[in-house]
Amino acid sequence: MKKDNKRVIYWLFTGCFLIFTMVVVGGITRLTHSGLSISDYKLITGTLPPMSETAWQEAFDLYKQYPEYQKLNTHFTLEDFKDIYFWEWLHRLIGRLIGVVFLIPFLYFLLKKQLTKPTIKKAIILLALGGFQGFLGWYMVKSGLVDQPDVSHFRLAAHLTTAFITFAYTFWVALDLIFPERKKINIKFRNLIRMGYAVLLLQIIYGAFVAGLDAGFIHNHWPMMSEGKFIHETVWIEQSPVYKNFIEGKSGVQFVHRTLAYVVVIFIFIIWYRSRKMQLTTHQTKGVNFLLAMVGVQFILGVLTIIYQVPVWLGVTHQVGAFFLLSAMTFTLHRFSK
Repeated sequence: MKKDNKRVIYWLFTGCFLIFTMVVVGGITRLTHSGLSISDYKLITGTLPPMSETAWQEAFDLYKQYPEYQKLNTHFTLEDFKDIYFWEWLHRLIGRLIGVVFLIPFLYFLLKKQLTKPTIKKAIILLALGGFQGFLGWYMVKSGLVDQPDVSHFRLAAHLTTAFITFAYTFWVALDLIFPERKKINIKFRNLIRMGYAVLLLQIIYGAFVAGLDAGFIHNHWPMMSEGKFIHETVWIEQSPVYKNFIEGKSGVQFVHRTLAYVVVIFIFIIWYRSRKMQLTTHQTKGVNFLLAMVGVQFILGVLTIIYQVPVWLGVTHQVGAFFLLSAMTFTLHRFSK
């Protein structure tokens, strides 16, 4: 059977879909404050939720030992606990499923010799990224079980960004198989897209900072941060020394996220505008056009999320928008790189 065949491509796209689903569920988990409901890690037995009232009570009693219950949720009943438990359990279940979906078919394709050597190397990188992502999830939750009922926003950003990168790399490997041909490229234009890609990843990191610090619930105006102020004074004075405002302060982090949104839009507009002067293939044209459309949608979603103070559905939609924007950027970069 031919190596790197359609079944391999379908396998990779299945992985993309599952990672996308996991990030969506992860967003809901974060916005419903469900992420600290399961404080232990049982790889096999944790696959199923508690199956009896006694098991549920034991899980609830364990939750009561940690800061989130003791400082925020002392009013919780067992039914309240079940609600938040569901989202974290589902998030972890999908993570386990991703591991199985990546590993078992990989071993099958390997044994059947249906992968080329370059694809085997890329698949091993994907497996390593997936394992690292699972570790970061545990490492993130651990930070919220010590003395504060919140996870570290740095660890949250690492966990979320790694998920985005794993998705993008999986998508890239699939595109390598769909478009195996090589052609002459415009290096200068490709490098422009690479710079835009880097700025977009930085923006995704700051989006995670905003989520981790709950920074979307303040300064709910646009285009000003507050009435009559493009830069709110708390951007500079919330933390000391000053630089900490832009990595740990709620106002400073939100300001950077707002500002980077304009930078991302400008970069993508320049990419689209310069591409109009080039002779493009059909896929290149579709890539840059979708990229421009998607950044417009994502910018509007970001503004609405701020104005309406992050309702769960809008916060998740904004995160989904980031996923589609990264997909568009990945596809466009690939079509101008190979």
